[in-house]
Amino acid sequence: MTLTNLTRTILSLSLLGALSLSAQTAAPAAKAPARHATAATARSAAGTAGGCATDVPAFSPKIPALPPATPCAKRLITFTTSPSVKMDYVSPLITPEVRESLGMSPVTFSIDYAEIKVGAGPLGLPRKYYTVNYTGYLLDGTKFDSSLDPGKTPFSFPIGAHKVIAGWDLGLQGMHLGGKRRIFIPWQLAYGDRGKPPIPAKAELIFDVELISQSDTDPNEKTPTAQPKPATNSKPATAEPQSTAKPTTPPPAQSTTPDAKPATPPPTQSTTPDVKPTTPKQ
Repeated sequence: MTLTNLTRTILSLSLLGALSLSAQTAAPAAKAPARHATAATARSAAGTAGGCATDVPAFSPKIPALPPATPCAKRLITFTTSPSVKMDYVSPLITPEVRESLGMSPVTFSIDYAEIKVGAGPLGLPRKYYTVNYTGYLLDGTKFDSSLDPGKTPFSFPIGAHKVIAGWDLGLQGMHLGGKRRIFIPWQLAYGDRGKPPIPAKAELIFDVELISQSDTDPNEKTPTAQPKPATNSKPATAEPQSTAKPTTPPPAQSTTPDAKPATPPPTQSTTPDVKPTTPKQ
């Protein structure tokens, strides 16, 4: 082998080694998304397991501050919606707003909560009627409703029966009677992308809720003890025909006395005239 051929062989081996080294160093880069996904999953698991939630929305200082001893907000439940159609290519000319309006990207949203006070009563159970006091805020600090306002009363509803927004059916899970909780509800679990006046479209809501009581029946319904009252009012109606029927029955004295008097002649009229003529005079 000549020097030139030897040189070429060494260069070829060096080039192959460089390519092999380059492939080995590039392999971990391909796995980077997997590590990123694992880290995201770990953060989500930490939030679910009791760690502080990092996705609590920023809100106005007009909303009353929680007591200093209140723990940090925690994640209660997380959802991810995956579209049935995915975009394979998007031109840079397509703005992020247009991409979002197409609804072709996965969306993740969560309910977070801060346990203001753990209730000393029993645990709230499913398929019960919950009675609560509440105050609702928009993120800008607007208070749009409260059962504590003058003229208002506590609100009762069947938990899990879809009679309220999904954020309430889910956000009160795990509360004890007497407990107080602040719930952060995303718009997907509130009034949706259309809203409901005075709540605007895609509005995230904050509720301060106190669980007062639970019952098997709706506390707002009338009790069965009120039903016998109409029966007492109907008794005079049934007694009236009896009182009106009495005059139609003639007294027994009026029907028998007129017939008996003419049929019985006085005894003195039938015996006295026959005796007097037969008596002789002295």
